[in-house]
Amino acid sequence: MDDFKLDRRLESDSDAVMRTGLCELRLSKDARWPWLILVPRRADITEIFELTPLDQVMLTFETDMVASALKKITGATKINIGALGNIVRQLHVHVIARFDGDANWPNPVWGFGKAEPYVADKRDAFIETLREALSS
Repeated sequence: MDDFKLDRRLESDSDAVMRTGLCELRLSKDARWPWLILVPRRADITEIFELTPLDQVMLTFETDMVASALKKITGATKINIGALGNIVRQLHVHVIARFDGDANWPNPVWGFGKAEPYVADKRDAFIETLREALSS
């Protein structure tokens, strides 16, 4: 874990929310969707199957925990979960709240339009609400 370094693109495209048991939880800077990213704090891992069995279980647990909290606080129609890694190779899992009629609904969020930044106070309030939901 000491050798873990967050990929520069993940760092620049998202804001830190908190650390979970295994992962660093981050919020995408694209405000069009409530979009969270879980990054296991393990060096040189690109695929889920490269994690130890215990880390795989932890990642599944933390993904479920984050998805459940996101659905609860947003009232989303659907929670999309994916680990693609075609551009950023470092293992990371996207957890995205989707709503009927949102930008590009029902199509994927990737590669659609131009990212819209959060207003700082709305971002901060969302992060705080998320932290509270994950702490209870």
